[in-house]
This record gives sequence, structure tokens and C-alpha cells, in this order.
Amino acid sequence: MSTLRGRRTAATKLDIAKTAVVLFAEHGTYSVTAREIAVASGVSLRTFYRYFPTKEDAVGPVLFAGAAQWQSELASLDKISAVHMTGVIRQILTPADAAEADQLRIMARLLRVAQEDQLLRDVWSRVNQQSERALVDLLEGTFGAEVMSRRIVAAAATSAIRIALEMWALSEFTDDTNVPAAWACDAFARLSRGAWPEPADGAEANL
Repeated sequence: MSTLRGRRTAATKLDIAKTAVVLFAEHGTYSVTAREIAVASGVSLRTFYRYFPTKEDAVGPVLFAGAAQWQSELASLDKISAVHMTGVIRQILTPADAAEADQLRIMARLLRVAQEDQLLRDVWSRVNQQSERALVDLLEGTFGAEVMSRRIVAAAATSAIRIALEMWALSEFTDDTNVPAAWACDAFARLSRGAWPEPADGAEANL
């Protein structure tokens, strides 16, 4: 029963988060109240505050779900190479259809709004920090006990995605949804250069 309740709670929080993201992206955080998010989500204001301490925190589940998506792709691998990481970065930032492209553009608008709202930037920062910590653990199969390399690559991957999305959101290229993936892959290559172990002869070619 507790598992079912947990799933229902997670689903409700995600529904509220999706509503908050759209409202913030369209109107900004200062023009949207927690009550308006609750009403649009079909929950009471009391329920809203049971889940989220501030209205800005309400976007968290959407952002964390995005981070969890690419972590799950990597978690299935025993060893992660630069090729694997680059491929996953490109995959998660390349919309598969028009709906995903629209979602990416909404994210761009949200990140523009975050430029003016410290609390929203704090949520974005927490998501990136948690994602980086999760990647450090996932890279154990590649680097073993060499924590420095694991942290460098995890920081490089997380920062590459963050930098690409933030720059794209503030650029004139937001109609082109291919831009974030290209910029993130380029940033990752630059940031992680020299951190990877040397592959065995022919190992990289066989990926």
C-alpha cells in the first residue's frame, strides 16, 4: 500500500511540476502564485505546500526527471566511455518529435525566467549538483577507486549540458532545437579532455 501511495504522490508532484513549468515559462515567476499553480493542477493550496516549500521548488520534479532519464541510460552500462557519454548527451538533448521540441523550448523560456529569480536558479543548481553526484557513482565501473577522474568527468558532463541549455536559452537560436545537443557535446569534449583512461587497442573502434 505504501508503494502505491508513493507512486501516487510522485505522480501528483510531477503533474504539479509540469503545470508550474508551463505557467512560469509563459508568465514568469513573479506573475504566478502558488495558489494559481495549485488550482491549475487540480489540488488544494494546502496540498501544494505539503509537497513544495516555495512555488519555485515546484519545478523540481520535472528537472529531476530529466536528469534521471540520462542517468538511467548510463546505469545500464558496466563501463562508460567518452563515446557513450557523448552519445547519451546528444540523445537526451535531441527531440524525437514535435512534442519534445516544444518541451525543450519551454525549458528555454524557464531558464530565461530563472535569470531574474534567485530561488528558481537555486532549484536549477540543486538539480545539477545532484545529477553530478549520481554520475560520480555511475562512473565507478570505468574509473574504479580513482575518484578524481570520476568527479572530473561527472562535472564535465553535467556542466556541458547546463552550459549548453543556458546559452541556448539566451541565444537567438531557440527555434533550432538541434543547437543544445551540438553545443553540449562540444562543451563536454573540451571539459573532459585528458580525464579518460586510455582505451585498449581497438576497444573504442568496436563500440
